[in-house]
Amino acid sequence: MENIIRIKKAVFYGYHGVRSEEQSVGSQYEADVDIFTDFTPASKSDNLDDTIDYMRVYQFMKKLVLEKKYYLIESVALIIADQLLINFPSIKKVSVRIRKENPPLGGVVDSVEVEVSKTREELEKEND
Repeated sequence: MENIIRIKKAVFYGYHGVRSEEQSVGSQYEADVDIFTDFTPASKSDNLDDTIDYMRVYQFMKKLVLEKKYYLIESVALIIADQLLINFPSIKKVSVRIRKENPPLGGVVDSVEVEVSKTREELEKEND
């Protein structure tokens, strides 16, 4: 059985971007994550140890977003996807969306967004 745990609109302030002002002034980012897993055992046991602790996932994502500056939000999304699969073995697939609020595009734009989806099998093939 495949179930999904979603974290929506996790907000971080980071220093990512190609322009130097983006890396010095920073910007607000939002992240959505869809975690594909089987939480049937947890739903029966009602025990957090039998599922993915989404507080740990949030803290993990926050650390990844804040510990390093990236030029591209594409890189941020892929790093989060890969590291979630590596560090949370019960995740079968993950989809990560990263939004950059008010991007400096020379016009009025609410946000830009990238999305990456990756399965555990795809990650393992890349590491062979």
